[in-house]
Amino acid sequence: MDCDLLIIGGGPAGLAAAIYAGRADLKTVLLERMSLGGQVALTMDIANYPGFPENIDGPTLADRMRQQAERFGVEVRTAQAQALRRDGDRFEVQVRGDTLRAKTVILATGADPRKLGVPGEDELRGRGVSYCGTCDAPFFRGKRVVVVGGGDSALKEALYIAKFASEVTVVHRRDAFRAEKIYQHQVFDHERINVRWDAIVTRIEGEDKVTGVSLENPKTHEPSRMDTDGVFIFIGAEPNTQILCDLLPQECGGHVATDLDMMSKVPGLFAVGDVREHSYRQVATAVGEGSTAAIAAEHYIARQET
Repeated sequence: MDCDLLIIGGGPAGLAAAIYAGRADLKTVLLERMSLGGQVALTMDIANYPGFPENIDGPTLADRMRQQAERFGVEVRTAQAQALRRDGDRFEVQVRGDTLRAKTVILATGADPRKLGVPGEDELRGRGVSYCGTCDAPFFRGKRVVVVGGGDSALKEALYIAKFASEVTVVHRRDAFRAEKIYQHQVFDHERINVRWDAIVTRIEGEDKVTGVSLENPKTHEPSRMDTDGVFIFIGAEPNTQILCDLLPQECGGHVATDLDMMSKVPGLFAVGDVREHSYRQVATAVGEGSTAAIAAEHYIARQET
């Protein structure tokens, strides 16, 4: 199958690109390996997306964007992009049972949660260890929970988890948060949220389920232990760029450098959202990046054809 633009990834950046590409009358295909919306689909309360003073939940926002893209003729497929390569003036993307050829590609594959890499983390994942408060917080109603991290995601998720848990302790390796002040104020003022400064998790304890965490002060190396029923980890994310290992081996597994048009070092290949270097990783900025890339892709195709 041939198309003008192939978008790999159906988060806010990919969906916004699809809307602009569809409006520009580009034959556009969007591939998403899981559910549309990416990490936004796991967020139940978005308070900083322009135009929604009463907030909006992530799944609703993603579904509205999908409907808008499909109204402009975009084909949305549930499929895993398995390989990406260049063949002359076209890109080829392998999916199960098919090869898609496109004049341009927008990479919007997002990122996966970064792990602590400590004993007990993998063994107890799904049995008290989680990377998604929206998904798993209801399972910890009336229980004690540890949240690891100090950025926006960690504090926003701690506030959400506190709706269910009896006690939330935010464990942070430094003595100050990096998160926006509004989230810091809300955390400090919350009656069920405590903060444990200068502490790193060295082990997650438990046999069939989480029972506690081992901690260490990174300055004094003093060990300690804390009882808990769950550990939620929000320490950043790893970009999903393994598909670039053949085309851009130096950026395989890392963030993709782009110019102001979101174009990578490979002409016709754009990167947006969490996979892009220096992205702010916000819904609003992802939408802007996706829109920019689609407009730039349209211009690139027009230049190539003339």
